Amino acid sequence: MVLASAVVFLVSLLIGALGIYVGARVIVGGGDYDHAIVTALIGAIVWAVVGFTVGWIPLLGPLLALIAYIAVINFRYPGEWTAAAMIGILAWVTVLIVLYALAALGITGFEAVGVPGV
Repeated sequence: MVLASAVVFLVSLLIGALGIYVGARVIVGGGDYDHAIVTALIGAIVWAVVGFTVGWIPLLGPLLALIAYIAVINFRYPGEWTAAAMIGILAWVTVLIVLYALAALGITGFEAVGVPGV
């Protein structure tokens, strides 16, 4: 059971990192996949911590978690907050497309680590 959970986490992380990688390549024209993996992992941890501590506050909690996630992207990639938000949006869309395709093929469920809300 632990091994299965670890595999699911790893695959989800790699899919989330793919989304960040695509977003960063399109928006800032740089970054490599290894950088995206670390960003996805840090983003997932920050999202979870902020969500756990203030996520229960209606509207404000999820908003703070989203801002924290975008802050991680802003810290890890060049550009301003707008670029970081756009990377996050493209990451979300990319992961949504990949997960939809994998779910349609019956390969996986519909979630990924490192990109919130997917």
